[in-house]
Amino acid sequence: MTTQGPKRSAGVLLYRIRDAAVEVLIAHPGGPFWARKDEGAWSIPKGEYRDGEDPWAAARREFREELSLSVPAGPRLDLGALKQPGGKVVTAFAVGSDLDVTDARSNTFLMEWPKGSGTMREIPEVDRVAWFSVAEARTRLLKGQREFLDRLMTRPELAGLSEGT
Repeated sequence: MTTQGPKRSAGVLLYRIRDAAVEVLIAHPGGPFWARKDEGAWSIPKGEYRDGEDPWAAARREFREELSLSVPAGPRLDLGALKQPGGKVVTAFAVGSDLDVTDARSNTFLMEWPKGSGTMREIPEVDRVAWFSVAEARTRLLKGQREFLDRLMTRPELAGLSEGT
């Protein structure tokens, strides 16, 4: 008998430097459950990957699916993995690069809505993405992903830079 481990996701946390402060790109989940939630609802662009799949390859694939944009070239930092409150393990990579997200658009999924109505609706996996200072991202990110911001800000490459306001 084989035991299945926790679900795993991999994602990319883009960062850029503006006025000596670090900003990060995060995504707001689509769908009715998240529609009126903001603080503590955002996430790094990420998605699940299978056993044997390279987490970096999965992170790039999921970034493209959620934003319809490729991960830009830039220095890549491994931020490690964090176990989320629900048990999922998320591996994150930070990439230093600016990216215009004006044309970002997410893949979609089908969902019955309203629940029990029998009506299937196409829902975007992500309904918006935005750049935020690290300080602002701390309030918007899911609690279980905030440690990635700490790990990013302790990197020598970012020494002396501000988290912004």
